[in-house]
Amino acid sequence: MTAPLDDVLVLDLTRALAGPHAAMMLGDLGARVIKVESPAGDDTRGWGPPFVDPATDPSGASRESTYFLSTNRNKESITLDLKDPADQEVLARLVERADVLMENFRVGVLDRLGFPVSRLHGLNPRLVVLQITGFGHDGPEASRSGFDQIAQGEGGLMSLTGLAEPTKVGVPIADLLAGMNGAYGVVSALYERERTGRGRVVHTSLLAGMVGVHAFQGTKWTVAREVPGLAGGHHPSIAPYGMFRSRTAPVQIACGSEKLWQAFARELGIDPVEDGFATNSERVANRDALTAVIEGHLADIDAETVLARLDAAGVPAGKVRSLDDVYAWEQTRSQGLLLDVEHPTLGPIQLPGSPIRLDDNPYSGGREQHLAPPTLGQHNASVRAWLDED
Repeated sequence: MTAPLDDVLVLDLTRALAGPHAAMMLGDLGARVIKVESPAGDDTRGWGPPFVDPATDPSGASRESTYFLSTNRNKESITLDLKDPADQEVLARLVERADVLMENFRVGVLDRLGFPVSRLHGLNPRLVVLQITGFGHDGPEASRSGFDQIAQGEGGLMSLTGLAEPTKVGVPIADLLAGMNGAYGVVSALYERERTGRGRVVHTSLLAGMVGVHAFQGTKWTVAREVPGLAGGHHPSIAPYGMFRSRTAPVQIACGSEKLWQAFARELGIDPVEDGFATNSERVANRDALTAVIEGHLADIDAETVLARLDAAGVPAGKVRSLDDVYAWEQTRSQGLLLDVEHPTLGPIQLPGSPIRLDDNPYSGGREQHLAPPTLGQHNASVRAWLDED
């Protein structure tokens, strides 16, 4: 079995989340990813709790951050002090062999370390360089540091999320989207390189990731000149489409068409052409009244019965699951979304898997076997030995 990126070598100079996530996505699809860490290690090795201590080390000296484990599978780790001339030479030798280099330093830092893009391409004209920043590589605020929560606020996402006040998404979505966009840009540049024979620089940022997912909320302003507000648990342009209380638990219901609204209304005994509810525009305008009517019908019905009835009626509906429930759910497991790996100090652990499945692989990603996130400097000797082979 081969994976799509089996012949691609990635140098991952990134830390925290956006860049490591991009590199992990390529690693999932078969790329060899060498993670270059400072001697102190990626910042996320210290982000916790929770930490997990190896059973063989009761002192906890080798504890592992579950945050780091979440975003560094399928990588090798070497430590380099990029201010040390000897280690800079090791990096230069790696650049000569690499297909991709990823970095998310602040603008200008890699240049000051002696590796501007001109030198990188002098060492390797075929190198694809990914640069992830907080607010963009140029412009009046390019020098700002990028952190997820700041980007969620500055990029407008928090102004759309929550009920009483702006709320961040429960995962670092600005980082994750920047990583996804970066990986997408890299594979596009690799494809282009097949025609041109040369690598290029791919830029993306946390800000770009936020603006890039505004979708209909963005055009609500850019075209209609309406400023969107907090959406809460309901869709701002479709009704009923959101979360509703039943007797035992909230359920999510999505009537994305008039046909679905009519099927839903008939199932609950609501007149689908009742005054104020006959069209989607009317239902959006009268959302509070509609919600009250729907929750009145659901008040004496438990959530499982609601979901079963709506499923039989062909109306999209679902639970609000906790993460332990998601990972125990057979549908999640059937999609290869959990990976069993052998960690060098923790032993067997289970990780959330890649969202991509290929037709000849029952597991997520393109690899036949996935690698556990590395310990700090785990591959120092093996990578240096590989460099010395030629």
